[in-house]
Amino acid sequence: MRLMQGRADRETVYAENPADVALKFRAAGSEWVHVVDLDGAFSGEPRNLTAVQAIAAVGMRVQLGGGLRTLAAVERAIGFGVSRVVIGTRAAESETFVAELVQAFGEKIAVGIDAKNGQVAVKGWVATANLSALALAQRMDALGVQTLIHTDIGTDGMLTGPNYAAQEAMLGAGKFGVIASGGVSRREDVIELAALARRYPNLDGVIVGKALYEKRVDLADLLQLAAR
Repeated sequence: MRLMQGRADRETVYAENPADVALKFRAAGSEWVHVVDLDGAFSGEPRNLTAVQAIAAVGMRVQLGGGLRTLAAVERAIGFGVSRVVIGTRAAESETFVAELVQAFGEKIAVGIDAKNGQVAVKGWVATANLSALALAQRMDALGVQTLIHTDIGTDGMLTGPNYAAQEAMLGAGKFGVIASGGVSRREDVIELAALARRYPNLDGVIVGKALYEKRVDLADLLQLAAR
């Protein structure tokens, strides 16, 4: 299932079994899959770890976000086979919490920075923190966070192309790796992001969602483009 611009009232269900989708991604050559527990994002605690475990069992490395707001929740997710957990709302609320996670789990901890007009959005994107995305990124950099997932909410699920200016600004904000998210709708978007990666080696990847489910792009083709 996907939401358009993070809105719970604009959801589309693409498949009933997430593990079946993960199998197709693996067959296309993908090693990683980005998973968001939408129920967890809105409720504040993970709700779909059994489904996540099934995805990991097909041989995919899972990057999971949504509702991971306590140490116990993070430990449980990792225990279910998650390779990297994404902290969103709590990262904006508590630097101490992030520092504790980095100390305990190192590179398994990523921070998701979801931005709406340059400001951090939290709690399943239904609220905006009084903090800029770049300021939060720099704080996370100082804590030793190695990976940031930067999502531009304005383009997410819209198939209008990424917000390149926002992604470039994020890439220049610190030494952390950035995974760009939001707006990819065609292979040319990945080509342009790959060109951006040549200027900013810390662009570690791009998340592609709706364009894949609606067959606007081919995953095997995108993986080849990204590897060039």
